[in-house]
Amino acid sequence: MTQNPVPRILNTLRTEQATSPALIWYGPESERVELSGKVLDNWVAKTSNYLAEELDVEPGTTVELDLPVHWKTLVWALGAWQAGCSIALSADSAAQVRATADKPAPRGPAEIVAAVALPALAMSWPGTLPAETSDYAAEVRSFADTWAGPEYGGEPAVAVAGGPGTAGTPFDALPEAGRGAAGAQIVLAPAEAGTARILGAALGVWSAGGTLVLTGDGVEATERMLAAEKVTARLGA
Repeated sequence: MTQNPVPRILNTLRTEQATSPALIWYGPESERVELSGKVLDNWVAKTSNYLAEELDVEPGTTVELDLPVHWKTLVWALGAWQAGCSIALSADSAAQVRATADKPAPRGPAEIVAAVALPALAMSWPGTLPAETSDYAAEVRSFADTWAGPEYGGEPAVAVAGGPGTAGTPFDALPEAGRGAAGAQIVLAPAEAGTARILGAALGVWSAGGTLVLTGDGVEATERMLAAEKVTARLGA
């Protein structure tokens, strides 16, 4: 069984990298969000607690990330993994829980849906939600910023769930997941690289105490940006 590296990575973020940048996001309209290791760990803990206490996930639950490349997508992935869940990147996985940024209505009577407003300062979903859909932005801040559950070292057995007839992906098979062996770096991850590669790169970067600079869809990584963030490596599209 592949070992879940997330508890170890989060411990490193909140101790050795507590005040230094772990994740820097460049979004549309010149949005820039910087999360230190401690702040990133707090967001992940709140999300894990939200998943366990509000959405009733258990180890082995599959959580679909129906989200674009975004810093909150990485938070959701880490939060699900910390809670012992697998994540899914497509609807083919038959996930029990779905986080979405634009399709908040449940696709079936058994699906649990969390609507995720993407702007950093959003305090709630910008509009009316179906009665059975949870508003992540409105709810998540009320949860504890330390994970209240156990440490799942052996779960999930599959990091990213596959579709029908398709095997899932363990942590060590995620693209770029072993990158941390190269030492701490500041790595640019453009949206064009895709969510799976970015998640693998993030695990490798944070394992080595580095920083991930994430750019949203259509955001150009200018020479000024690369110099300002002191980028040392780039994840190819």
